[in-house]
Amino acid sequence: MSLLPRPVRFTAGTGVTRRVEPVVSFVDGPPESYRIEVTTEGVSVAAADEAGAFYARQTLRQLLGPNAFRAAAIGAEPPVLPVCVVEDRPRFGWRGCMVDVARHFLPKHDLLRYVDLLAAHKLNVLHLHLTDDQGWRFEVKRYPRLTGVGSWRPESRYGDRRAKRSTGRPHGGFYTQDDLREVVAYAAERHVTVVPEVDVPGHSQAAIAAYPELGTGPVPGVWTDWGVNENVLNLAESTVDFYRNVFDELVDVFPGEVIGLGGDEVPGATRAHGGFVRAIAAHLAAHGRRAFGWDEIADVGPLPDGAVLASWRGEEAGVAAVRNGHDVVMCPERHVYLDYRQSDSPDEPIPVGTVLSLEDVHRYEPVPSELTGDEPGRVLGAQANLWTEHLDSARRLDYAAFPRLAAFAEVVWSGGERDEAEFLDRLATHHLPRLDALGVEYRPLAGPHPWQRMPGVPGFPR
Repeated sequence: MSLLPRPVRFTAGTGVTRRVEPVVSFVDGPPESYRIEVTTEGVSVAAADEAGAFYARQTLRQLLGPNAFRAAAIGAEPPVLPVCVVEDRPRFGWRGCMVDVARHFLPKHDLLRYVDLLAAHKLNVLHLHLTDDQGWRFEVKRYPRLTGVGSWRPESRYGDRRAKRSTGRPHGGFYTQDDLREVVAYAAERHVTVVPEVDVPGHSQAAIAAYPELGTGPVPGVWTDWGVNENVLNLAESTVDFYRNVFDELVDVFPGEVIGLGGDEVPGATRAHGGFVRAIAAHLAAHGRRAFGWDEIADVGPLPDGAVLASWRGEEAGVAAVRNGHDVVMCPERHVYLDYRQSDSPDEPIPVGTVLSLEDVHRYEPVPSELTGDEPGRVLGAQANLWTEHLDSARRLDYAAFPRLAAFAEVVWSGGERDEAEFLDRLATHHLPRLDALGVEYRPLAGPHPWQRMPGVPGFPR
């Protein structure tokens, strides 16, 4: 019997039990840790906290077999657990996945489903990229045009921008504040923290289309293209005040300590743009929150006090931030960008980026080797990123995410040596049947199903 993510200790015994409902107690221990003991008489769980008890139940669910992941019980056979002892705790406190709902909107029911999928993999952070050039997804009651105008675009680029093809089909959607409060509460019940992101001062054309005074010149509308956009926010104090008001409403909906403010890919970025980021970070600090920004915010002046850096262009910015006393989440694009193509086969749908195979993700090490002493403690963990320029549905998201997200879940939960062959055997034998039971349309290990291919849609492989 194997588990995924791999536990600290798994000891198989002899026999089984049909008394599968655990008796839970709480004991001192590392956060999120637990110990399961299954005897022929029943199941006991000793957990350090409620999160540990939740993860113990996820492990028991894994031990019960794939049908335990179905929405309703099937068959007449009662559930059976093998006699065993499992001792487990996570390696990192930040085990995240970023879902970009700005480029392609993910309806609420699909977003709630992704919370369930993260929780089943013992991931505990959902980073929601809520705004970008192509769409604004967060209801701001003070500024209704942000969703009235900024939440939809008349068409979308079809495939890579260099082919100059478009869908000719409108795309849009947004979440009300109550929708997002529901998502936050649903996630909290599953010990997932939702980290929202409103991107400033770049990636802002949807906002500028709604309120042109935020920009620096005429804007034709919400952007229908992909890539880095030259249209950015102006640096007037009135624009900073506008966003202070936006973030006031954001922190009212999202109670978590960490709030994303973007800061990435600002053409011609200067220290003045860094001043915009620091002003918003200071405003968040006044609310008792910590700013979470992409690593470019370190290029335009000192990092705000308490800021968490998302190191995406590589590990270098993360290492520098750690050595300057800041906390870091590792998410380097060459290791954990799950929108990147999964092989060099022409059958990969809309192939973009470098090849990032399942095995590549499983080999990733979030703590750079040059960090020593107490420095690794500043690495809060890592997150995988799902950018959705080319993922326009839940089915496409499933294909890009799984089973690579399962490999990533093992990386951020489990320590020690990794055995690739053993992992692949566990995955194929035990975990893919669970994904089948959950209805996840993952990429088969041998390559895409015929209906998962998108022949003729141009990509841009590197």
